[in-house]
Amino acid sequence: MGDLWWQHGIVYQIYPRSFQDTNGDGVGDLNGITRRLDYLQNLGVDAIWVSPIYPSPMADFGYDVADYCGIHPMFGTLSDFDRLLEAAHGRNLRVILDFVPNHTSDQHPWFLESRSSRTNPKRDWYIWRDAKPDGGPPNNWISNFGGSAWQWDEATGQYYYHAFLKEQPDLNWRNLEVRAAMYDTLRFWLERGVDGFRVDVIWHLIKDAQFRDNPPNPGYQPGQPEIDRLLQVYSADQPEVQEVVREMRSVLDEYPERVLIGELYLPLERLMAYYGENLEGAHLPFNFQLLQAPWRADALTTLIEEYEQALPQGGWPNWVLGNHDRPRIAARVGEPQARVAAMLLLTLRGTPTLYYGDELGMPAVPIPPERVQDPWEKNEPGLGFNRDPERTPMQWDGGPGAGFTAGEPWLPLSADFKARNVATMSEEPTSILNLYRRLIATRRAEPALSVGSYHQVAAGPDVLAYERRHGDRRLLIALNLCMQGRPMPPTASAGRILLSTHLDHADQVPSDTLRPGEGVLVAF
Repeated sequence: MGDLWWQHGIVYQIYPRSFQDTNGDGVGDLNGITRRLDYLQNLGVDAIWVSPIYPSPMADFGYDVADYCGIHPMFGTLSDFDRLLEAAHGRNLRVILDFVPNHTSDQHPWFLESRSSRTNPKRDWYIWRDAKPDGGPPNNWISNFGGSAWQWDEATGQYYYHAFLKEQPDLNWRNLEVRAAMYDTLRFWLERGVDGFRVDVIWHLIKDAQFRDNPPNPGYQPGQPEIDRLLQVYSADQPEVQEVVREMRSVLDEYPERVLIGELYLPLERLMAYYGENLEGAHLPFNFQLLQAPWRADALTTLIEEYEQALPQGGWPNWVLGNHDRPRIAARVGEPQARVAAMLLLTLRGTPTLYYGDELGMPAVPIPPERVQDPWEKNEPGLGFNRDPERTPMQWDGGPGAGFTAGEPWLPLSADFKARNVATMSEEPTSILNLYRRLIATRRAEPALSVGSYHQVAAGPDVLAYERRHGDRRLLIALNLCMQGRPMPPTASAGRILLSTHLDHADQVPSDTLRPGEGVLVAF
């Protein structure tokens, strides 16, 4: 266990629009990622996951794919991608691509054919249904971005299904030709040397064959997204999806050391099904519990223990603190606790995924109404669903454009970018950036952290504590999740501090008290 690169490594998610612009148009590009590979190598991560870069009308910023085997000109060319891949591999960095198989753009050639007539050979590549007798949609399914998930097509007199925007029609994954075509797109990138895929909304791929109405959600509260009005019993997470996941995995298994990661917002017991029987499913069904859990020691202790207990025999765990769809960790818990969260993420058992900018403690950036980009916010405005605040440009230095662009950035910069940037924080010995670097270096040096076992440790209120063990090596992690001092776990007195989130007190005997918002790593 732990021998494979994706087990002992660390994944770093890049939202390419916001990482580095090299041509002054205010939008990041592939050459920008290549330019910043030395930074990523110095940070110590092992793989980069790049959000969609395919040709797209950008109705949902690349998650509406018009060509699965190309690069959007905004990001560069296939040659630029090949150079990025070569440069990354030359630094021992793996490259993971986003794969968006649930839906295409309505401008994809496949959909243009499918929409052209009811008799077109690709008609069944998408999900078309007749209207109800009253002319209404085939069932009550709701789009994830609000409103009906069915769009009427006047020309052919049927509705098509879209789990997201109407510009994102869902593919029919019950059609074997669709599967074959999509698996060929995976091979296109695998042949170029891509090291794996993060599969978007993998649990959506198969829908109920009878298209039954979803039942109402008895726990729905006003102010929640409209999608939550119903329980997604029939529109997602169907048993037949496991066959598709196994087939995807078998495509990756044709190539050595590739990783399949699945995006899954599901309860724990359903999440585990995506490892597959005999571990023939996704290598890493994404575990998003830290994105959704209350920031309390008791709640986190319980969810970690439940996750560990639920894993199938041989299933490898993973943890995520932030991504392009959820508020940043510093926005959720504040910067002192964001430091504690960094220690949590990088000392838990399993593969951690970092989100670009979280190593700077980047906040949620306010977006003026006239600069809103996110289609979800435009569909359901003012309800707090805007994802733009966590997608703002990376802050490299204190100069114009924060070193991200010579032009006008596509989204606003954080107001504190002159202080909160890579150049400035690299020179501050106790910055959160240097904490991340130290944590990553420590994880790399200590097999107990990268591949060791996990053991819960009893601790007082507001303190989350556990040990990681490998051979004779024992490491205690004690995290104070409140902003008052709390007692140190008694066992700590027998060890010495290897690392504190305050970046002081190294190689000292631990005191009896954890300082407010402090995490410590104690070696025995």
